[in-house]
This record gives sequence, structure tokens and C-alpha cells, in this order.
Amino acid sequence: MALYRFRVTFEDYDDVMREIDVKSNQTFEDLHRAIHQSTGYNPEFPSSFYISNDQWMKGEEITYLPNQKRKDRGISLMTNVKLLSFIDDPHQKFYYTFNFDRPFDFHVELMKIILDETPGTTYPAVIKSVGEAPKQFGNVFTPAATAAAPDEDFDFLNEMAYNPEDAEDFSEVTDIDADLPEEKAAEDEEEDEFGNEFADDEGFDDDDKPHRGGGDDY
Repeated sequence: MALYRFRVTFEDYDDVMREIDVKSNQTFEDLHRAIHQSTGYNPEFPSSFYISNDQWMKGEEITYLPNQKRKDRGISLMTNVKLLSFIDDPHQKFYYTFNFDRPFDFHVELMKIILDETPGTTYPAVIKSVGEAPKQFGNVFTPAATAAAPDEDFDFLNEMAYNPEDAEDFSEVTDIDADLPEEKAAEDEEEDEFGNEFADDEGFDDDDKPHRGGGDDY
């Protein structure tokens, strides 16, 4: 049985590479699982291979754990499609997206076709591994991190809240405020002086001024 040797690289991480040998009659799901055997990722996430050209443009899709939209479109399933069905070029390329919710994109390129299997080898087989794969979920918050967030906020608020060490500062503020009633009283007295000064004129009782006490004089 012929073997396909694929080079698998991350689209965004040039220093990470895997080479994987797969039997020609094995499926895209076998390749999908072999890739994540080599990365250490959990493979049980919706993913797709796309038949690609030399510019890595996406063509026909072959999917795993499809959503309803893909089911309605009748997208082929990895489980049912053998690799040999889509190998038309000695350097056939597949664009591969793993985990649509938190995606990693890969370039998968056929490097060579090997005519004979290696005795005693279980395929797919990872034959070369370069670089460490990035963490599966990057910097996304985990449930543990999310659970810790309220405590962090609580500590921040505690730091901003009053504590006994601030008593002296608050006393100083209180002393400043204590002077305010006297200032207020002085202002009120000043207002009363002006108010009384003009109070005598409110009725306009002088002979040469109209009286505003009632409405009949208008």
C-alpha cells in the first residue's frame, strides 16, 4: 500500500512543522487525528480540510463534526472520504482549519508518495517534529481564571475602601469641613443685610413709584 508523506505547518507559526506518513486508503479523519497526536491538541472539535491550489485558496470542503448549516449543504465528512480520492497532484495541498470556535489554520502539503510501508509501523505515523505547538486555547480565559476575576475585583475595591489607617486623613477633612458652618453663617448674615436693605423698597410706597403690592394698580 502506498504512503503519502505530508508536511503540516501552522499558517501563523513558521517555526512549527510536522511530517506525517498516512496510507493512501486512510481517511481525512485519520490525518486530522494524526495532526493532533503530533500537536497534543484534543481533536474533538469541528474542523475542515479544503482542497487547495498553490496559493492556498480554499476549494471543496471536507469536514468533521459539522454544524447544521454544513449538514444542510451536504458537505462531505472526513470519516467517509479517503485521501486517495483527492490526490491529483504530486504536491497536492490542503488548507486545514481546526476548531472553528478558536481556530488554528494549517497548510498541509504532499511531499512525496512512498510505495512501500515500513514493517511494524502503525499508520498514520509522525516521522518528524520541529518546534512546539502553541497552546490549544492560547490566552483565552479558562473557567478557573473567570472564577478568580470577582476576587480580584473585590481586592481592588477593598484597597480603595476606608480603613483605620486613613482615620487621620479623614479627621483632617472633617476639621476643614467644621469651619464651613461659620462661613455659611457669615454669608447668610451678609445676604440678610442686602435683603433688608432692599426689603423697604419692595412695596414701592414712595409717592413717585407705583405700588406693586396688589394687581389693581397695573
